[in-house]
Amino acid sequence: MIELPGYAPVYSGKVRDLYAPLLADGEVDPDRLLLVASDRISAYDFILTTPIPDKGRVLTQLSLWWFDQLADLLPNHVLSTDVPDAVAGRAILVRRLDMLPVECVARAYLTGGGLGEYLATGAVSGIPLPDGLVDGSKLPEPIFTPSTKAPQGEHDEPIPFSRVVHDLGAERAAQARDLTIAILLRGNEIATERGILLADTKVEFGLDADGEIMLADEVLTPDSSRFWPADQWQPGRPQASFDKQYVRDWLTHESGWDKLSGEAPPPLPVQVVDQTRNRYVEAFERLTGTSF
Repeated sequence: MIELPGYAPVYSGKVRDLYAPLLADGEVDPDRLLLVASDRISAYDFILTTPIPDKGRVLTQLSLWWFDQLADLLPNHVLSTDVPDAVAGRAILVRRLDMLPVECVARAYLTGGGLGEYLATGAVSGIPLPDGLVDGSKLPEPIFTPSTKAPQGEHDEPIPFSRVVHDLGAERAAQARDLTIAILLRGNEIATERGILLADTKVEFGLDADGEIMLADEVLTPDSSRFWPADQWQPGRPQASFDKQYVRDWLTHESGWDKLSGEAPPPLPVQVVDQTRNRYVEAFERLTGTSF
């Protein structure tokens, strides 16, 4: 984390760093946080040693754009984009929230961990699916497939909806499920008009002081979602993508690294860094209709 005058470092995650604004008396602001998106990239629960230039700016600006598109569905945590010059463009001032202790995931297409679970059990997160689905199949309707929110360095694990009900209560669990699916549906309504399919997404929710649920962290970015070019979608094989799947594929198929070894992944070569940046920027430009 970099030093920011007037802010106290709070937490450094896989991609984002949190700072607390300092009040005039030097005390920490109890109501606000500065959320800074770095250029770090993670894969398979490892933070890679090679950053992706401009990634933090892409994630922040795309999230801000999506927050506007989703504003009628639920409020979000954004207070201001007036931030220190050192983090301009990749940071926002946000409300402090009591974060829900569940990773809220919705899937419109079958791939990744959901595909593996389906092939083994015929279901994902306890939800039975039709026979004969393959990698990239569109699901009859989007499904909510939550997971644990594991500490950094550990793996999130899929959980059934009953576990979410146990952890959050029936009403709050249903609210989180319905909002996650609504966000993915709205995202796909907008993205498909721009030639992109949103296969799945992960969102974060928190509660404000009045107990109102709010959208937090990031939303519908290449880090939290799988973005596929619609004109190349072909079920039965891995899909072309605008997200960090390109990095995952290089690590597992070309780098010689074994993700089960417990060893840290190798540095990314220049061409993988450049191609990853290009994919993030193209997703931003296609979706927003503006140049980065």
